[in-house]
Amino acid sequence: MRTYWNTSNGLKTIPEWEPNCWIQVTCPTEEDQRMLEETYHIPDYFLPDISDTDERARYEYDDGWMLIILRIPYVKEIRSRTPYTTVPLGIIHKRDVTITVCNFETNMMIDFVSFQQKRGVGFTDYVDMIFRLFLSSAVWYLKRLKQINTLIEKAKRDLDHNVDNESLIGLSRLQDSLTYFNTSIRGNENLLQKLKFKLQVDELDADLIEDVNIEMTQAKETTSIYSNILESTMDTYQSIINNNMNNVMRTLTVVTILMMFPTLVAGLFGMNLVNGMEHSKLGFIIALVISIGGSVLTWLFLKYKKLI
Repeated sequence: MRTYWNTSNGLKTIPEWEPNCWIQVTCPTEEDQRMLEETYHIPDYFLPDISDTDERARYEYDDGWMLIILRIPYVKEIRSRTPYTTVPLGIIHKRDVTITVCNFETNMMIDFVSFQQKRGVGFTDYVDMIFRLFLSSAVWYLKRLKQINTLIEKAKRDLDHNVDNESLIGLSRLQDSLTYFNTSIRGNENLLQKLKFKLQVDELDADLIEDVNIEMTQAKETTSIYSNILESTMDTYQSIINNNMNNVMRTLTVVTILMMFPTLVAGLFGMNLVNGMEHSKLGFIIALVISIGGSVLTWLFLKYKKLI
């Protein structure tokens, strides 16, 4: 889907391309890709690179074209191992042509357009737009991190009542999401530092870059904190599971030891041998007293050794 935006006075849609407008391409079809390559003659490998979900944050130049790949947060609608992940957003620019391409429809881009329309100012130039996209991505990382923290707290409350596999698997999936976030935020941060010296930055852009740095640093530190908390939580519940297993095994061992003495007595007196009580009316009672007495003494000994 293609949308043409006039960015001079606010953000308004226009029916077709005009110089210095913004072309927003979301979930591009084959027709969209063919149009971009044939009409604007962008390098043919730009779009495949943007569609690669594992593409790192970077920039490059080719024949006057500049490609910037920014990693932005994305929430998968379907059940998956990593509900929160990151996807590449491509920014393509040359002279009066500015194109953004994303193969996923993200809440960040929807919010970005809505916020810029409310501002009613538009972008001073393509550099201003690029750094505002950086700022929006950092803000949305913080929003997603708050949601992840809420899920962590919910899983911890559930585990306090019952340590089950589903909650532990949920925490493991969130750990994967935080790993993706941490890697992508660091990549964006390094990319920002490089672009500061490659783009024509004015005083207003410098102030905007400072805001982006603050938000990115906060997002990076928050990700690190939540990751450490989650790792500590997983270790704690792993210790609880091991402790519970040890308690169960100890209980079973004690029961086995207590049952061993009556079994031994019954086996000895049940053998087809002469033991002096074959014809005694008190033989069964004597065997029963020996069994119970042995079990009681064993229990007292284990109690004295604080094994139960």
